[in-house]
Amino acid sequence: MDTTLIPILAAAVVFLFTAGLIALTGQLLDRNRKVVRRRLDGLVEKVGPSLTLEADRSERMSEVPWLARLMAKTRWASKLAKLVHQSKSPGSPALYLLLSLLLAFLGAYPAFMSTGSIRTALGIGLVLGWLPFLWLKKRFNKRMLTFQSQLADALDLVARSMRAGHTFTSGMRMAVNEFSDPISSELGQTLDEINYGMDMDAALRGLLHRVDCPDLKFFVVSVNVQRETGGNLAEIIATISTLIRERFKLHGKIRVLSAEGRISAWILLALPFVITGILWLMNPDYVNVLFTEEMGRHMIWGSLGSMAVGFLVIKRMIKIKV
Repeated sequence: MDTTLIPILAAAVVFLFTAGLIALTGQLLDRNRKVVRRRLDGLVEKVGPSLTLEADRSERMSEVPWLARLMAKTRWASKLAKLVHQSKSPGSPALYLLLSLLLAFLGAYPAFMSTGSIRTALGIGLVLGWLPFLWLKKRFNKRMLTFQSQLADALDLVARSMRAGHTFTSGMRMAVNEFSDPISSELGQTLDEINYGMDMDAALRGLLHRVDCPDLKFFVVSVNVQRETGGNLAEIIATISTLIRERFKLHGKIRVLSAEGRISAWILLALPFVITGILWLMNPDYVNVLFTEEMGRHMIWGSLGSMAVGFLVIKRMIKIKV
């Protein structure tokens, strides 16, 4: 192990730990900012959109300034910011990047000190550093799936209200009042933008930007085309609702039919670790050769690479787009 790297790694760990601790403490303990945010949200409908500027300014106060300026110069930072916004996750993109770096160094530094292997340290650091982004992606997928499950019923309500004589915006307001988050908050924001003077096309495009739902595109395109060419909008929305509901049912059937492939993938992925653990409990000296010998470490990395490739192949085989 190169001893010259120890002070550098130690300094990086201390720096990231201190910066992450300050950022997380400020994010979790700043109760005054949360109180102001709730009050501003309650007053937006009464006063107007100018209050949202103050709310956004209070949100930016919780960011890490130097890291936020650095991220503003990169392209992937906009994708991360969009992911944080779409998943409605607390904190800023800079905070999640700092947390990722902190976890990566906290995992890589002890691994490097104990094993002296840079590859092992990098592998553990990459896995731990990817955890915040996996959490964001899981939160995003859960929110989008909930939105998709609510969309068909919400469009049915809009279509029935229009058949009863209400306007399109009145039908959307009924959907906002009757449904829960996330569809109520997203449609409510779209309605507020329309009421504040934004063009309906721009407001609906903003809805598409905030929500990554393929079925929503049919609704937005149909409304925009109907406003240009005319037609029975209530009938169009009802038809789209039926189409979305049938696609959602077909997607559920496909998930059931492909469940065997997913279970097989997880079993094959976990089986080597379970067998290795059992062998280590029965005969530790027999298994320790994999970690002490150079050939054993090469075999471990080769096995992990083969397992990763096999898992990705199985995942692609059972992933069917509807």
